[in-house]
Amino acid sequence: MNKKIFKLSLAATVLLFCAACNGSGEAVKNKSDVIVTVGNKSFTTNELRMQIPGNTSPEDSAALAKAIVRRWVEKQLIEQVASGQVDMEEIERLTSEYRSELIMSQYRRAMARQLDDSAVSDDSILDYYNSHADEYKLHQPMIKGVYLKVPDDAPNLNVLRKLYRSEKESDVDKMEKAALSSAIHYNYFRDTWVPFEQVENRIPVVFDAKVRETLRNRKSLEVHHEGFVYLLSISEYLPSGSAMPYETARPLIIDRLLARERRAMDTRLRNDLYNSAVAKGIVVYPGETAVTP
Repeated sequence: MNKKIFKLSLAATVLLFCAACNGSGEAVKNKSDVIVTVGNKSFTTNELRMQIPGNTSPEDSAALAKAIVRRWVEKQLIEQVASGQVDMEEIERLTSEYRSELIMSQYRRAMARQLDDSAVSDDSILDYYNSHADEYKLHQPMIKGVYLKVPDDAPNLNVLRKLYRSEKESDVDKMEKAALSSAIHYNYFRDTWVPFEQVENRIPVVFDAKVRETLRNRKSLEVHHEGFVYLLSISEYLPSGSAMPYETARPLIIDRLLARERRAMDTRLRNDLYNSAVAKGIVVYPGETAVTP
């Protein structure tokens, strides 16, 4: 096809296509639906229409339509040239294998989605934790305790100083009431393990060996900085390399057990599909007895 004629033909087709999209192109219905052909393949206005969003303006539709048609033509030309240079039988074989693997993968994924955390019992999680404790070690220290950030002119600062290290229930209640009225930050985590780094990042001090030694001996820290007082009390401390607390390891164990269950489900799925197909005569071994793998 002459390039000039092709460009004019394409431009006219795009204009007709855009007109049809706007409800004013009745003439296009009486013309051929084919925009362009390459060899024995054709690209139609219907195929073009499906690739252009309905809310696209006429101007944008025209530009997008030209690009889509050009891309389709180039794809066909590349395929024609390439088909003479590569082993097409091998391409067909690989395509078939990929299609089969893709179908199987999507099917297995759909089946696996049926599994959730409820597929793993609490007892199985705890049993796994107890029997694989060596596999779950801390890469950084974790602590339990209390953290506060309070203005240094807070009227109840001295009260908080006396209470934040106490673990008595009555003192904890008093501390919470006092913290609500004056603390900028207040975190009570004596019942939850928290990465030490998460708390360190909130306190404006370099946690060098000296500071860590102070914490190890006193289990508390008070820092003054730019009009604020930072209070930290550590009730429990786990250094790096320690066994990971159960509540920290639990989500990791759930992921591992679910992965194991998905693999088991995949094996069952393959065997069930195979056995069912053999029973229905879909899979036949002429002259042989089928053996379930």
